[in-house]
Amino acid sequence: MRDPKTLRSYAWFHGDQYEHLARRAWLRSEGFGQETLANKPVIGICNSWSELNNCNVHLRQVAEAVKRGVWAAGGVPLEFPTISLGELFMKPTTMLFRNLMAMDVEESITANPIDGVVLLAGCDKTTPAQLMGAASADLPAIMVTGGPMLAGRWRNEQLGSGTDGRRLFQEFRAGRIGEEQWAEVEGCIARSHGHCTVMGTASTMAAMSEALGLQLTGGAAIPAVDARRYALAEASGRRIVDMIWEDLRPSKILTREAFENAVRTDMAIGGSTNAVVHLLALARRCGVALTLDDFDRLSRETPFITNVKPSGEHLMEEFYYSGGLPPVMKELLPLLHGDALTVSGKTLAQNLAETEAASTDMVRPLADPLHPEGGTAILYGNLAPDGAVIKQTAASPHLWRHRGKAVVFENRTEMLARIDDPALEVDKDSVLVLKNAGPHGGPGFPEWGHLPIPKKLLQEGVKDMVRISDARMSGTSFGCDVLHVSPEAAIGGPLGAVESGDEIELDIPGRKLTLHVDDAEIERRLAARPAHKPHYRRGYGKLFLDTVTQAHHGCDFDFLHAEEE
Repeated sequence: MRDPKTLRSYAWFHGDQYEHLARRAWLRSEGFGQETLANKPVIGICNSWSELNNCNVHLRQVAEAVKRGVWAAGGVPLEFPTISLGELFMKPTTMLFRNLMAMDVEESITANPIDGVVLLAGCDKTTPAQLMGAASADLPAIMVTGGPMLAGRWRNEQLGSGTDGRRLFQEFRAGRIGEEQWAEVEGCIARSHGHCTVMGTASTMAAMSEALGLQLTGGAAIPAVDARRYALAEASGRRIVDMIWEDLRPSKILTREAFENAVRTDMAIGGSTNAVVHLLALARRCGVALTLDDFDRLSRETPFITNVKPSGEHLMEEFYYSGGLPPVMKELLPLLHGDALTVSGKTLAQNLAETEAASTDMVRPLADPLHPEGGTAILYGNLAPDGAVIKQTAASPHLWRHRGKAVVFENRTEMLARIDDPALEVDKDSVLVLKNAGPHGGPGFPEWGHLPIPKKLLQEGVKDMVRISDARMSGTSFGCDVLHVSPEAAIGGPLGAVESGDEIELDIPGRKLTLHVDDAEIERRLAARPAHKPHYRRGYGKLFLDTVTQAHHGCDFDFLHAEEE
């Protein structure tokens, strides 16, 4: 137990200067009693609630549960807002603003009189942004994620938001679903607040916070509307007070071993490809030298064992009822660093000691996996010198090795204008290529990588084809989508040299992505390309373009990296 006078907040409120009196008086103006702050740690509740963010719209209620726990443990909870990133509402992409939110979180924590923080997040970018900001601030921190929404239902079929919506939209485009049916889908695919109920980016990053040791065990998958989500929040409020007395900071938890645990867990659950970018960025905030090669090495060693969409059959609601993430990590424990420290104050192995095995239909044993390798594979080649990613478990097996002629779109506007043109020269063996959709080209690295299958091919029954871009895709998407091609076309990457008719070869087992054009011709084409015109010349957009790193370094701002280990 530390001396209360060593608390960070103590210096704000106790002393003989006018400012000390004023700060105490200002809190009393909010209705706090004179003795409220006496020798008690102040707990910041970092809330990304917003009505422009359906994933996080319930976090005000979650915050109240956290406060109950903080008060019960002898702390003083003070809630504060940050910007919130509504995934489906913000343009051009929430990824453009992840780093801004991370800066908001870091500065709000460090500038205010708090001793520790509870992070409330839920959707795709709010979770990594809060983790990044808290890691940089390095005060005791614990995360409570918002949880998945209830499973959708349509005509006795369970629907996973995102994944099944995209699948049915292809049927709608092909004319196999009518306007009336499409309206029915709209009314029943999202039945409650919370994030997408598949293993998309939000579910994946919630799992990553638990696997890293920054969320209490079993918290990641609790549905948003389940009362146990509030019980978890209350327990987290109690725990953060103890963490302050123990001086248990993110820097003691977010070690290289913790990141390797998270990457292996990501591979085992078939997590979103976006987790690669977010974990790389977070690692650099912590000074951990995590690379794409680490992802590929760990993917080759870690089987995919979690039967959840889009790589499997079930939804997050069922996943939680079968035990959630702990049974997955218990099965993985022989491959994990069991002695990694967590926010509970115990090691990962201690947290999992009483965990029971889940249904083998939901979580398979290591000896009988759904796929012998992890969900994400890393590709290299003359088309992606610095790497590219693909969710191999969500791609059609017949396309894992494929060679076809490119159909090239210089940007998304052109792609949308041409993709359903009956005159488009494309067949099922073609390779669709989208350029200028990366951090600079998008701008902001948007989720445009799941290119639509041309309408005439949908009508012929084609359900998947090879698609390549320097964009990201939603973690709820599925298909043979090669993403994050680095360096991106807009800064001179070889993707910019691809022309329609060129042959491209994809070899997922061999981890190769090859443009069958000789090096001299690639260089000639790149030299002839006009320079990319920046999308922004002022404000935050210019800061982003001036300092953002490429996908293989996490797309964070270079000036926010810590020194690597």
